[in-house]
Amino acid sequence: MARRRLGRGLGLGAGLAALPLAALAHGNAFTGEGAHAPIWLSQGLFALAWLGYGAGAMRRRPSFAGRLCFHGAMLVAGLALFGPFDDWAESSTALHMVQHMLLILVVAPLAVLARPLAQWRAIAGPVADALWRPLLRLTRHPGACALLHAAAIWIWHAPGPYMAAVFDNWLHVAEHLSFLLTGWLFWWSVLRGGRQGTLAAASALLFTAMHTGALGALLTFSSRPLYWRESRELWDQQLAGLVMWVPGGFAYLIAAAWAAYRWLAARQHDLHASRAVPDAPLPPSQEMHP
Repeated sequence: MARRRLGRGLGLGAGLAALPLAALAHGNAFTGEGAHAPIWLSQGLFALAWLGYGAGAMRRRPSFAGRLCFHGAMLVAGLALFGPFDDWAESSTALHMVQHMLLILVVAPLAVLARPLAQWRAIAGPVADALWRPLLRLTRHPGACALLHAAAIWIWHAPGPYMAAVFDNWLHVAEHLSFLLTGWLFWWSVLRGGRQGTLAAASALLFTAMHTGALGALLTFSSRPLYWRESRELWDQQLAGLVMWVPGGFAYLIAAAWAAYRWLAARQHDLHASRAVPDAPLPPSQEMHP
């Protein structure tokens, strides 16, 4: 009973917390400036997703762990995107990279572990299946999801798109949305794949560790700032590269080791199962006759 009350409390608190967060991004949300329209839109969708989950949880009860993962993911996303941290990230490449890593390495996998689709579907109905089913079919292919995620990371960290997202709020929102969507697809494909897909998941994780490490090394060892407005000091860009290279690479390698362990355990289980089954008699057509 205590656990049930705590779960309901988390849902109510999360829904209430979603509303004031909308007033924190990029200053006052009620200034009337048209440039803030994409920020307002993203805040509204964020609050709608959080409150919709809480309403759906009343119809389709999630597990206690699922509630914790979902509300944890939304809390981290809200603080990273709609609080003063987002303003700080505009003036520091290192903090900007921390923001991206929070979305990719914390929010996206927590959202996968939370499994919120059942709660959202309880509110939206089967109409939402037209959106989810193509995405879920894509998650059957970890390699394709890893390539899609890699494209989002490299495109938005190129100097031109990176700086364009700093100056334009529509691109700013598109950047973060692409990290969240492709990161969610990627982590879904490697964390929720079946036993047969564990080797592909491990390969996708190793590939991601390699290319993000290469990007981090490029930022770390560059002899000049690549993002001219934000990297007024070269050390700031180098620190950003280390953030992507070291903590990010460590997270991917740990996940790859887990996927490889699952694959080896599955192989060992199949081997024991095959040894436990006695040899079946040959069919009459294949019996040896003198």
